[in-house]
Amino acid sequence: MDNSMQTPTKAPMPNVDSTLREERLPTHRIKPLYRTTQIVWYIVGLLEILLALRFFLKLFAANSAAGFSKFIYGATEIFAGPFLIVFQGSRVNSSVFEWSTLLAMAVYFLIGLLIVKALVMSKPVSTKEADQKLPGQEKL
Repeated sequence: MDNSMQTPTKAPMPNVDSTLREERLPTHRIKPLYRTTQIVWYIVGLLEILLALRFFLKLFAANSAAGFSKFIYGATEIFAGPFLIVFQGSRVNSSVFEWSTLLAMAVYFLIGLLIVKALVMSKPVSTKEADQKLPGQEKL
């Protein structure tokens, strides 16, 4: 038999370890993320409460010379100030429906939401988690 007509031999296949391994994320990066989102929501919640108090004090015509009213108006002036000229308040007798305070509350809530979403997006994602969540995002 002629050696030149023999079929070439194939290179041996590499040895591949086919056992599945679970990916683990470093928990030291996830815990600060959780704590940071808690802090952001705490600050936003506190700001929302103060602005809501301002809104209701104005709505029910609270005495602006009272200590509590002075404190709330003073503490929220810096946060409500940029929005006070957007809308005029609706007045009935001495009550004021301050639309601008409601706008400020909505804007600060959205800012808090965007900050938390940005923090969550910076979290490392395992392959398993990505495989689970990615198909749901494609529907959007």
